[in-house]
Amino acid sequence: MTKIAIQGVHGCFHEQAARLFYGNQIEVCECLSFEDLFLSLEQQKANGAVMAIENTVAGGLLPNYSLLHKYGCPIKGEVFLRIQQNLMALPGQRIEDIREVHSHYMAIAQTREFFKQYPHIRLVESEDTAKSAADIAIRGLKHTGAIASGLAAELFGLEVLQASIETHKQNYTRFLILDEHIDVPEKDRDKSSICFTLPHKKGSLSQVLSIFTYYDLNLTKIQSLPIPGREWQYFFYVDLKFEDYGHYREAINAVKPLLENITVMGEYKSYC
Repeated sequence: MTKIAIQGVHGCFHEQAARLFYGNQIEVCECLSFEDLFLSLEQQKANGAVMAIENTVAGGLLPNYSLLHKYGCPIKGEVFLRIQQNLMALPGQRIEDIREVHSHYMAIAQTREFFKQYPHIRLVESEDTAKSAADIAIRGLKHTGAIASGLAAELFGLEVLQASIETHKQNYTRFLILDEHIDVPEKDRDKSSICFTLPHKKGSLSQVLSIFTYYDLNLTKIQSLPIPGREWQYFFYVDLKFEDYGHYREAINAVKPLLENITVMGEYKSYC
């Protein structure tokens, strides 16, 4: 059975994403932080990992870009998961019975509008959505609810009192697949994630982007992060989509003379 590292505990959205890519026959390696996720790969505690990188509501997870650069784990795929937040509790409980609801601060932020109609419910921040659900099941907590995934409700035997309580329904998280054991055939590759730095001079970024346009590459994401110790200079993380792998490789070769350095973090098949 493939062992996949996730940030969070059994039943979290990371596990949902892992199942979406690998199927249900996986064993999850729970990690308390994203750095622990990379360490589990480095120490061979897991065969692969699934890591969130951006969300349509909250934006990019900036520290995770730095971790990708630090550990150099190859990106071999991606999945997009709709984040559907659900209110759950012990079977037999009603919303009117609930006095407290526990969840991760981001899940609370995404559902606060729903709870305005229930002013008697106190929202309590916790470290993890799925752990909040597990605590209710393990401790048999009445009058207490959790905001978590449908998978968490299924795994811990909780009853969903109200499904899809998130304010923004078009709420998707993009997860990267970090797995050196996956070999993506060249014919299937239509997306690439790269990281580069530029000389500190006028117009250097626009030159690079012009070359990508010339070779018919679609830039789907660009994220910059400061380079420690180098004032006003940045790492640029870029996602590129392409229809012709040969044109993509020509573009990479064409921009190299304009860059201080470049790292191809992964070439893989896009999810959509």
